[in-house]
Amino acid sequence: MRTTVVPAQVTTVEDRIMGSLGFSQLALIVIPVFVGAGIFIIFPPVMHGSLYKYVISATFALIMGILAIRIKGKIILLWLVTILRYNLRPQFYLFNKNTEMHRNNYRSAKQTSEEDATEAVARQMISMPKLAFQDSARVLEAIQNQNSNLRFETTKKGGLRVRFTEVKEQN
Repeated sequence: MRTTVVPAQVTTVEDRIMGSLGFSQLALIVIPVFVGAGIFIIFPPVMHGSLYKYVISATFALIMGILAIRIKGKIILLWLVTILRYNLRPQFYLFNKNTEMHRNNYRSAKQTSEEDATEAVARQMISMPKLAFQDSARVLEAIQNQNSNLRFETTKKGGLRVRFTEVKEQN
């Protein structure tokens, strides 16, 4: 007896039950028979033929027959399910790694009060001393001077440093 190893990636192989039809195709073809019988039993005139019963049964059988057609190895019903899932998904995906959703909250009351105090101190504006009029005029003149080499640098924490190099005084 000969055995073969089936790769793990091949998991969607569908068995052929009758001819080239798989189980899902046969189910889609047989379901209209039972639905048609239910229509003949439930709707008036009970157990008698009527034009609207034939039209409903034929329409349902046609729709199920179309859904059983195989395209690129998948039946149309599975293609419709895939398209429907794609269209019903959220249109925007927002990811925020700083969110606390689904995280355990291990903070104690003591830690939160200490953290609130440190955050309040950090939020306060640091007041810088104001320059005298003469000093501010000299700085403005140095900035406007074409010979001065003025550089703005940012620190790793977001601070701004202003550097003057090679400032030559004009006489």
